[in-house]
Amino acid sequence: MGQAKEGDEVQVHYTGKLEDGTVFDTSQDGDPLSFTIGENRVIPGFESAVVGMEPGDTKTTEIEPEQAYGEHRDDMVMELDRDQIPENVEPDVGQQLQLRLENGQTVPVLITALGEETVTIDANHPLAGRTLIFEIELIDVSANGASGSTEAGGGNIVTP
Repeated sequence: MGQAKEGDEVQVHYTGKLEDGTVFDTSQDGDPLSFTIGENRVIPGFESAVVGMEPGDTKTTEIEPEQAYGEHRDDMVMELDRDQIPENVEPDVGQQLQLRLENGQTVPVLITALGEETVTIDANHPLAGRTLIFEIELIDVSANGASGSTEAGGGNIVTP
């Protein structure tokens, strides 16, 4: 086996925490996360942390926003007229909605504020702007991993 490197399929168990110790995702209660290094299926800092590890190795790594979900962008916070919200939806702060873009693609957004005539939504990833701390255990390495591997676990670290 040996050290994990570009092109290898790896299986890891992980726990992701915020700086205050809050756990936001873990694979410990289920199957390990599987991905091929270099396919950009997980955030860059996570992928980099796994490179060089050997099966059985564990490490704790701190990932800055630019290597995770990026900085929180004010231009992704928008105020909409209430009439742009479907009639069957009663908006509430903290509610997640799907915003349909002009190209037909949908983007998850979070309602962050309600006004008399407006609804404020945030299209940033919920972990944007946050430093993430991961405890990682490398379970297995397969040289020249198969393309199109699937991810398991909570899924928060998978890139869109």
